[in-house]
Amino acid sequence: MTKMSSMEAAPKRPFKEWKAGNMKVAMWKNKKTMEDGSEVEFKTVSLTRSYRKPGEDLWRHDVINLRRNDLQKAILVLQKAQEDLLLFNENAKDDDEE
Repeated sequence: MTKMSSMEAAPKRPFKEWKAGNMKVAMWKNKKTMEDGSEVEFKTVSLTRSYRKPGEDLWRHDVINLRRNDLQKAILVLQKAQEDLLLFNENAKDDDEE
């Protein structure tokens, strides 16, 4: 019988999570072994949007994994999209009103 490592025994869990409606952000601790054999720790973020398709009883999840340098870029482009949707499309029907 082979012995299971601690990584195999228990699934990895995020160390922090935040949720707003169907959106969730989770922070993860990761380790990477470098070429010289040293180990470095770094953090990543996953952004999850959960939803169900009409007529289905199955939850679906879209996940985007981001590193520290990706976060500010993602925030910037999402803010620009929000500005365009809220400021320049005043006559368009809101998705929440459907």
